[in-house]
Amino acid sequence: MELKERLIVSLDFEIDTQALALIEQLQDDVVFYKIGMQLFYRYGADLVKKIKHQGKKIFLDLKLHDIPNTVVSALKSLKDLDVDFINMHTLAGQEAMVKSKDFLVQQNWNTKLIGVTILTSLNDEHLHQFGFHSTVQETVIHLCQLAKSANLDGVVASAQEAASVKEHCGQDFITICPGIRRATDVANDQKRIVTPADAMKKSADYIVVGRPIIQAQDPKKEVKLYFEEMEKGIHHARK
Repeated sequence: MELKERLIVSLDFEIDTQALALIEQLQDDVVFYKIGMQLFYRYGADLVKKIKHQGKKIFLDLKLHDIPNTVVSALKSLKDLDVDFINMHTLAGQEAMVKSKDFLVQQNWNTKLIGVTILTSLNDEHLHQFGFHSTVQETVIHLCQLAKSANLDGVVASAQEAASVKEHCGQDFITICPGIRRATDVANDQKRIVTPADAMKKSADYIVVGRPIIQAQDPKKEVKLYFEEMEKGIHHARK
């Protein structure tokens, strides 16, 4: 996989024209974008199709989370969208994951189904507040194993856990890692932060970056800096 494909830029905008303007500005520098609830709830399939028609890859980040039948029904409503990744919460349960993946297979839908584990805005203290008795690391690995047993294609998790995910679920199990920040970036609401270089060292297949790029004075320059750090991490991992 080319380095360029491993950076997913999150289109965290309120207005579709802002997202489309950024894509135009970045041109061929970025090939993979994430569309989340903020844009999709407002513009729906039309925006997805506009971006796909530009030859871009799309991670549709809707974090589906409901009873099994409802999750499958949601996927039925989205099946005409030619997105590359779509995700659901692993906490929806193994039955929901199995039925969702089975539906994609039955429909010959090439979209990869990705499980959301523990959000990178959460840490051990938050999990204890929810009544979890395990650490984030332990919980993430358990949820990854459930997702793997349900035949999901991979997970969304912090790069802090990426190497352990690969160890427990195999090298082909996809790791998509948000919460990525360069040393000079503002953390915002992220808790489990990893640098682009360290994410590559820790076996992240993809990193997701939003505000540090889309709010930069020069997004093209910022993208270049991310790629440079990612390259350093890959080079270090090969030693």
